[in-house]
Amino acid sequence: MEYVKLSNGVEMPVLGYGVYQVSPSECERCVSDAISVGYRSIDTAQAYGNEEGVGAAISKSGVARGDLFITTKVWISNAGYERAKASIDESLRKLRSDYIDLLLIHQPFGDYYGTYRAMEEAYRAGKLRAIGVSNFYPDRLIDIAEFSEIAPMVNQVETHVFNQQTEAQAIMKRYGTQIMSWGPFAEGRNDFFNNPTLHAIGLEHGKSVAQVALRFLIQRGVVVIPKSVRKERMEQNIDVFDFALSDDEMQAIAKLDLGHSLFFSHYDPQTVSWLVQYGKSK
Repeated sequence: MEYVKLSNGVEMPVLGYGVYQVSPSECERCVSDAISVGYRSIDTAQAYGNEEGVGAAISKSGVARGDLFITTKVWISNAGYERAKASIDESLRKLRSDYIDLLLIHQPFGDYYGTYRAMEEAYRAGKLRAIGVSNFYPDRLIDIAEFSEIAPMVNQVETHVFNQQTEAQAIMKRYGTQIMSWGPFAEGRNDFFNNPTLHAIGLEHGKSVAQVALRFLIQRGVVVIPKSVRKERMEQNIDVFDFALSDDEMQAIAKLDLGHSLFFSHYDPQTVSWLVQYGKSK
């Protein structure tokens, strides 16, 4: 496994296992499978409803807690200092851990400044090893980085071959913020798994489209958290450290960038209205 060093010196695996849309009933089994094949970084969130499954799996894994890197996120309904503070303790209980390796604000809605103050406090108290944000576009990232005591150490954003986030990544670097990808396979959109460029490059290396896509992001310094409920796919997704893409291959994949989201835009009023109402309801 390769690691990135966050701005406070904490080392984070460059590849982890994400449990978005993994049902609570399946989560413990999936995380157990992921740990058994070598994953040491697990990404969950309050909104996923499966923190307890993650906690059960890591407590039964036989792997020392210090060898695992657990990420979770504060949801919109827990925004604000007091609610966020209480939710951090609740996440710790569900995860069966004395600390969380990385805590993120899930979406930049509600009183996320109050949320971040609670996170800074928990970080200083040793409950969190690192703090950051998720889905913060460059304007929101600049704002919170400039007006917080601790700049976000990570920003988890939609990042894949069709939305490569090169400009956003450059801005993150200015603040010492590590880019982290959600949706590294674009959830199969834009006929991802049949892309001819990724397929041709994969043939050259004896690798799949998914492995090429992950390798591309890793070589760009992006942390990735691919998700699968199938153990054989988990094994395939982690098997990306025995080859490297050439400069020409990296440039060919770079040309696939469409420069926009395949999912949603925080600049669209209807999308924001839906997200806010959904966030309040969960």
